[in-house]
This record gives sequence, C-alpha cells and structure tokens, in this order.
Amino acid sequence: MDAVLTEPRTRAVTKHERYRVSVAEYETFRRHGFLVVPGLVSQDEIDELRQHTEDLMQGRLPEQSTEMTERDTAGDGGVSIQRLEAPPAHLSPVEKAQYFLRIHMLHRKLKLHERYLLHPRVLDVLEVLIGPDLLALQTMLFLKPPGKPGQGWHQDSYYIPTHPDSLCGAWIAIDDCDEFNGAMWMATGSQHEPVYPPKSGYGHGDRAVQGIMRIEGASNPDDSQNDLAKIADRYPQLLVPARAGDVVFFAGHILHRSKRNYTTDRFRRSFVGHYCNARSFTQWGADAVADDVHASLAVDPITKMTNGSHILARGDTHLPFALPRFDTPCAALLSPEERRKQSEYAAAMMGDMESGMMGAMEADPELEEDDE
Repeated sequence: MDAVLTEPRTRAVTKHERYRVSVAEYETFRRHGFLVVPGLVSQDEIDELRQHTEDLMQGRLPEQSTEMTERDTAGDGGVSIQRLEAPPAHLSPVEKAQYFLRIHMLHRKLKLHERYLLHPRVLDVLEVLIGPDLLALQTMLFLKPPGKPGQGWHQDSYYIPTHPDSLCGAWIAIDDCDEFNGAMWMATGSQHEPVYPPKSGYGHGDRAVQGIMRIEGASNPDDSQNDLAKIADRYPQLLVPARAGDVVFFAGHILHRSKRNYTTDRFRRSFVGHYCNARSFTQWGADAVADDVHASLAVDPITKMTNGSHILARGDTHLPFALPRFDTPCAALLSPEERRKQSEYAAAMMGDMESGMMGAMEADPELEEDDE
C-alpha cells in the first residue's frame, strides 16, 4: 500500500537530458487545449513498452497469476477495463490479445508502469504546462487490438476532479496511430468549456455555472447517445496522428474521443498518465469500493481528500502525498529541504517598485549551482 509521506527515503534524482518547452509549444497548448511533442520518449523505451505489452497480452507476466473468465470479446465496449489477469490459456495468440482493451492503475503493481508515470522528460513538459509542482494520479495502458471500439466524446475532469482544476493527460504513443487504427480526435479550443455534470450516476462537473446542461452518455461512441457530441460540434474536430514515441498532452476540459481500430493487423497501444498541480485538492477515489483499482489508499476521514494516495512527481506541496512504491526517482523521495532548494527560483522577492524588478536581482533558473 502507498503511504502518506512522513519520513522521506532520500534518493539522488537521476540526471537526464531535460526537455525545454518552447514559447510556441506553450502557446499551442493554451490555444488549442493539447500539444504533441514528437519523439519525447526514446526508441529503446518504446521497444521496452512493446515487449511488455506483448508479454501482458499473452499472459506471460509473473503478476498474472489468475486467469480471466472466458467471454465473447466482440461485446467489449469502448470503456471496458480489464485487470492484471492472464487470458484463457487454450486460446491462440491472436485470440488472447482480443481479451485486452485497457488496464488502469498498474503503477501500483508494476515497477515499469511507475517508471513511465514518472518519466522525467514527460514531467519536464508537465512542469511547464501545469506545474511547477506535480502530483501523479493515474495510469492507463491501452492495448486496442484490431477491431476494438473507440471511446466517445468526454472530458477527463469529468472523471478525475481536482480543485483548482489543473488536470492534464500525457498520452505516450507506443504504436504509430492514425485514422485507421483509432488515433485520438480533439475538439480544438473546447478546453474553455466548463465540465458538464451528469444527469445521474457517476461523474463530476461545474454545477455552480448557471444554466449548465446536465448530460448523458459521456464516452459513448454513438454520438446520438452522447450529449457531449453536440458541444463538440461547435469546434473544429482535429485528428491527432502520432508516431511511436510522441507524447500528446491534453487539458482536463478538452473534449476528445477515439474511433474504432478498423485495421486487421495493427494495434493502437498507448501508455497514459494523468497529473495535476500538487497544490490542487482532490477527492478522486474516496468513494470507490475496496476492490476498485481506482480506490484511494489514503483518505482523510473528515475532508475525503485523497492527495495522500498519489505520488509527488516534481516540486513541493503543502498537502499530503504518497511515496513511489518502487522507489522511482521523483520529488517524493527528496527531503523537505531538498525540495525547497530545487524550487527556490520560483520565490518572489519584494523591494523597490521603481526598478520594475521590485528590487530583485535578475537570475537564471537554468543555471547550475556549484556545490563547492
């Protein structure tokens, strides 16, 4: 079980080639609600993820100790979720793969998933877009074999609410994806929309907005049954093709969807992480039942805050957070003094108002300090 941080297990943070977000990329994310960063994840890492997914779909992981119940996989819907189980052993390799569409929250069970949730170059981008303080909330592994359905229009903050709302997804393409094998579509500009709450059942939204529409059918791939399709139609709908190793970052409010994998011989695999600013408050997972993979491991009994279930990836926070179960390098493993030192460049200094610098000396936050 992940624990709320009390005494950190201090580790040295591994050095990496830091990714620098450009002004143009920053503007693109703010204007359109999403950003594609080409080749952010290396080919060696993509090869590792591909081998991992092959092993998982064939039931070769040691953690797949139980076998799935046999089922008609043609009936799988766009939001069907599997667990870390092996497919029935008597099936062919192709039939075994059809038993998987997606699996959630494997960073709590597998070291590899925690490592990609905390991938340093992914965090570099997120630090600029929603940071500098980052909380890592969720992982999803999409397998999407040939013929599998897509997911209809939805907003991620509908499922994972944070306050203030700072949710951002990071979608690592494991396979090349296009209109044929089920790439994502974005209703570009719709990140400015409020989050539309459900008429009934699970879901969150901006209920305080006067006259806001209550919706039905979020994530339903049939537009006639999904009320969000009408809202998405107000915006240009852009296909977001990606090459393996590209990462798509998208805001929590943007309306997005995917369509069926129409191919007969191509997968559309991706590894997705969700993050928020570590100063945001969340109750996500507080009310989930114990056997739900999304159930929070640390819930404040009074406020239902669940921040203590999620890993502090970068920066610092005044709120609780969890340690990485597999000791993946991140801010959670630093001492409070080390975290403060790393974020000192963001501190404001008050002084002489006439200078325009308010009395502060110009500083370069990219400058490496000499420890001597």
